[in-house]
Amino acid sequence: MATPTIYETDFYLWTQQQAALLRQGQLTELDTAHLIDEIEDMGANSRNALGSYLELILLHLLKWQYQPERRGSSWRASIRNSRNRIERLIEFSPSLRRKIPEQLTTEYRRARQDASDETGLPLATFPEACPFTVEQILDPDYWPN
Repeated sequence: MATPTIYETDFYLWTQQQAALLRQGQLTELDTAHLIDEIEDMGANSRNALGSYLELILLHLLKWQYQPERRGSSWRASIRNSRNRIERLIEFSPSLRRKIPEQLTTEYRRARQDASDETGLPLATFPEACPFTVEQILDPDYWPN
C-alpha cells in the first residue's frame, strides 16, 4: 500500500508548498499532475456556480411571472443576489459570459421543473423554451409583468 501524499493528507499545506515552489522557480519539483487537475477543477467550479445562479434566477423569475399574488421580498432578494454573483463571476472571469447561452437551456429545464414543483402549477404552465433573454436575466431592472 502506497504512502499517502501531502496532497491527499493536507490539501492546504500542499497548496502552500506548490505556491512556494512556483515562486522559487523550482518547476521540476511541482506536483504537476495534481496542479493540472486543480486548475481544471477551478474552472469547472466557476462554470458550475454560474449555472447554479442562472437556475436560481430563472426559477424565481418564473415564479414571479406565474404567481404574481405571491411575489415577495425573498424572491426579489434571491434574483438580485444571484444577478450580483453572476456579475462578480463575469468581472473576475469575463470569458464565462460566453457560457451563459450554452448553459441556459439546461438551467431553464431545471428551473422550470422546480417552478412546477414549488408552485404546484402544472409543468405545462411554464413555456418549454426559456421566455427570458440573457439580457433580461442579467438586467437588475428587469422584472416580468
